[in-house]
Amino acid sequence: MTSPEGGTKRDLVRRHVEDMIGAGLSPHERLPTERELAETLEVNRQTVRGALDELEREGVVYRLQGAGTFVSEARISKSFELTSFSEDMRARNMRPGSQSIDLQVGAAGQTVGYALGLSPREDVVRVRRVRTADDIPICLEESTFAAASVPGLEGGIEGDSLYDDIRQRFGLVAVRADQEIHAVVLDEEQAAALQTPPFSPAFLVRRTTYDARSRPIEYAESVYRGDRYSYQLSITRP
Repeated sequence: MTSPEGGTKRDLVRRHVEDMIGAGLSPHERLPTERELAETLEVNRQTVRGALDELEREGVVYRLQGAGTFVSEARISKSFELTSFSEDMRARNMRPGSQSIDLQVGAAGQTVGYALGLSPREDVVRVRRVRTADDIPICLEESTFAAASVPGLEGGIEGDSLYDDIRQRFGLVAVRADQEIHAVVLDEEQAAALQTPPFSPAFLVRRTTYDARSRPIEYAESVYRGDRYSYQLSITRP
């Protein structure tokens, strides 16, 4: 059965809840009960429950048994395009930043050396940062470059965007990347840095970035909070 406004009655419930959230309900604020929503919209509770099930699967709301349905924290959705963290946040009208920056020079080691085509003994510059969006910690990021390709980077990053800095100062332009994504949980140190409980779900992203000539210029490992970050894919049938 359809609602007078078009669409199903379940769509009507969805729109009503989404409008309530858009009108100013804060994250973790409780929604009206299923009974109250059913009475307000003149639908049955099964219809309300079905709409809330959909919204919960999409991360819009969450439920606590015996307590009710609550507004979820907004997630930052990342599409599969090669963009920097700063570019991602600005595209979503959020302010990118870093809570801490640690730059060190040391031996590449086996993993980084292999990714960058270096001897394990060659020097690299490691840039470790806690990345934030509107001052909320989102990601632990470690980017590594061959020291010879970024002379002086260990002295500090100029601006918020590392990709902008290495392009302007060293002529390194990221064109494509090979990337792996793994589901992990945060250890206690990572959780403290991201201001979230230990053993919370997270994404571990390993990425090797290449220039236009397919030369590796960066190896990066980033850990994203699972409750504040998601990946969006567009797929087609062959």
